[in-house]
Amino acid sequence: MYLQLIAKKSCSFANKNPVTNIIVMIETWIYTLLAVLVVSLISLIGLITFAIKLEKLKKVLLLFVSFAAGALIGDAFIHLLPEAAVAGFTFELSITVLAGIITFFIVEKFIHWRHCHEAGCRKHKHTLAYINITGDIVHNFIDGMIIAASFLINVPLGIATTIAVILHEIPQEIGDFSILMHSGLKRTKALLFNFLTALAAIAGAVLVLLLGNIEFLAGSLIPFAAGGFIYIACADLIPELHKEEKMIISLLQLAAFIIGIGVMTALLVVG
Repeated sequence: MYLQLIAKKSCSFANKNPVTNIIVMIETWIYTLLAVLVVSLISLIGLITFAIKLEKLKKVLLLFVSFAAGALIGDAFIHLLPEAAVAGFTFELSITVLAGIITFFIVEKFIHWRHCHEAGCRKHKHTLAYINITGDIVHNFIDGMIIAASFLINVPLGIATTIAVILHEIPQEIGDFSILMHSGLKRTKALLFNFLTALAAIAGAVLVLLLGNIEFLAGSLIPFAAGGFIYIACADLIPELHKEEKMIISLLQLAAFIIGIGVMTALLVVG
């Protein structure tokens, strides 16, 4: 759906006169910016954790991390890769996915090196936060592009797409907030970083509105984001889950992981 929307919207104003085009464009900007702002506010879902005592929250945090791992894997394999491969799983697509994995590997290695250089090679759990923020920025940027492309076609489609993105973002943002908390950030700081990364959706929307047809950019970003999500889930989150040795907790983590994948699968109905 995503690439088709971005391709179609370049023709959406062809049969309108200049005055109508200006009015429609102003309305499109207003609707689009309001929509991406609402989507960005979903990142504040972590506010609900302020009603939970910190000690209790820490006990269930790894379950939320398990959910996040499943959601990232599910998003990559159920949503992003099928969308990117709508015209066939090509060699170029494979390379772009690998580029995403390699890029996130390099980013994480750089963060590790910088922290070792600055702090005597002590272990820094904040690395996981930084790498997740990087992936989240790319993902939210794509969401903004999708919403803008939808509103450029027509308002009803834009509203429908925004609702779909919101439903998609709720489990995603719960997972992202949990990862930031697990990385050692305090709740307030985790909430702030989660919101700031969500604002990347505004940048993606504005880019589409300003530049017009950027189908190639979207076609590259989607498999790139999939590679990033696969890397974060497999290289950072799942190894964290393997540190748990109690059988009952491990089974609960497995259940949360499967639920994360299941939620992303259920969202196909919305899409």
